[in-house]
Amino acid sequence: MFSEKISSVEGLKNVAAKLIGQFPNHRVFALYGKMGSGKTTFIQAICNSLGSDDNVTSPTFAIINEYKTTDFSSLFHFDFYRIEDIEEAYDLGYEDYIYSGSYCFIEWPEMIESLLPENFIEVKIEVLDDESRVISAKIKS
Repeated sequence: MFSEKISSVEGLKNVAAKLIGQFPNHRVFALYGKMGSGKTTFIQAICNSLGSDDNVTSPTFAIINEYKTTDFSSLFHFDFYRIEDIEEAYDLGYEDYIYSGSYCFIEWPEMIESLLPENFIEVKIEVLDDESRVISAKIKS
C-alpha cells in the first residue's frame, strides 16, 4: 500500500516518482477522485517523472492523449468522463493501449472498470479540508 500526503503542487513530482518506484512492474494506473481533485495535474507530474516534456492536458473530449518520453516511449492518458456507453471504449480500441506494455493513466475509470486488466494500480486522490491531498495506491485484482 502506498500513501502520501501533499500540501502543494510542488510536492507532486516527488510523490509521482515514488508512486512509479513503488510499482515498477505495473503499467496501468486508474485514478479515482472527485472533479477538481487533481487527477490531471498528478498525471502531468507522473509523465514528467517518466521523462516526458510534452504538454499534459486532460483528454476530456479526445478521450485519449499520447505523450512521448525522451527515449520515445509512449505514455497514454485516458479520460472516460464523457463516455455514455462502454462500447465507446471498445470502439476506441482500448485493448491496444491497455495491453501494449506502455504506461496507461486513466481518469474516471469507474466508467470502464469491467474492462480494466487484473492487477492494475488503483490510485485514489482525496482532498482534505485544508485543500491538501492524500494520494494512496494499491494493486487491484
